[in-house]
Amino acid sequence: MKRIYLLIFIVHFGTYAQTDSKIHYTLDVNNFYGTILKHNPDISHLITGHPSGMILSFQRKTFGEEKWQRLYNYPDYGVSFLYQDMDNEFLGTHLGLFVHYNFYFLKRYLNLRVGQGIGYSTNPYDEDDNYRNVAHGTHLSSGTYVLLQAKKENLFKGFGLQAGLGVVHYSNGNSKAPNKSTNTLFLNAGITYALDQETPEYIEKEEGALKGSEPIGYGFIFRSGVNESDVVGSGRFPFYTFGGFVDKRLNKKSAIQLGAEVFFSKALERYIDFRATGGFNDGTTGNEDAKRVGMFLGHELRVNRISVLTQVGYYVYYPYDFEGQTYLRAGVQYYFTKNIFGALTVRSHAAKAEAMEFSIGYRL
Repeated sequence: MKRIYLLIFIVHFGTYAQTDSKIHYTLDVNNFYGTILKHNPDISHLITGHPSGMILSFQRKTFGEEKWQRLYNYPDYGVSFLYQDMDNEFLGTHLGLFVHYNFYFLKRYLNLRVGQGIGYSTNPYDEDDNYRNVAHGTHLSSGTYVLLQAKKENLFKGFGLQAGLGVVHYSNGNSKAPNKSTNTLFLNAGITYALDQETPEYIEKEEGALKGSEPIGYGFIFRSGVNESDVVGSGRFPFYTFGGFVDKRLNKKSAIQLGAEVFFSKALERYIDFRATGGFNDGTTGNEDAKRVGMFLGHELRVNRISVLTQVGYYVYYPYDFEGQTYLRAGVQYYFTKNIFGALTVRSHAAKAEAMEFSIGYRL
């Protein structure tokens, strides 16, 4: 899955690179210092210090050659490397490779960066040597980070300054237990450097550029992957989700969705058997149906071929109580063609992830 994130970005990056005869790049480096948030009491023993680290970034600037660039106020897009010392002997250090977008506000003095990619933990859970690390059950995980910072570029011979607040999240999406995950809140400060100090003028937005509603569309989607219940060592099993949806594209940026889906989970079947035979006396017989049927309402934020998905769902068929009847889904979607798309999402119940989903779909 992590390779797919990078492949999507490479295709995305290369497509734009061919449209401009002169490309403008910037570099930046940030140092950060922060704390691990206690989003789950089970990780309390892992919050013993103040994580610190560094973010190295390389990005391409845009000036409005493409319509989506004008719609989003001429963002940057690029790659970044993150090093983080977790300041805890059981957590070790984290290395992250991300693709990111920089969005600008307040006359480009305020910058919001969103990055998604791969995380590598040097010291994950091990039942013999590191059983206290319940936050990260695997070396590899998905990673997300967000920066909100004040920024002033090209103050002196291409050098500029930036500083702000950020958060970085690492989780394997419950592909293997344990997976309590970590969220690090931090302060950052750094410098920027423009490789080309003579930049072109921004192409002005045309009036009414955001307009562009479409008739109601509909489509079908298939999701799959592997996951494990919270019972460590219970095994990783495949899951399958079949769904359909209708959507309405409101403008060039946004669409709303309404859909239904049915879930088949081997890990949940195994969990029901475990509860039935483990002497828990919670009423589980082992004959409960592991299938669920959900309805969801969602929003799609389009950034050219890439979309950011957010959905909230409710299991209308819910024969076995597992983590709650309401679920959330968030992730990214990429349109390979006008009709065919792929998506990488995480489905969770509140802050607890159940599965990381690979999806393929078709929209009519």
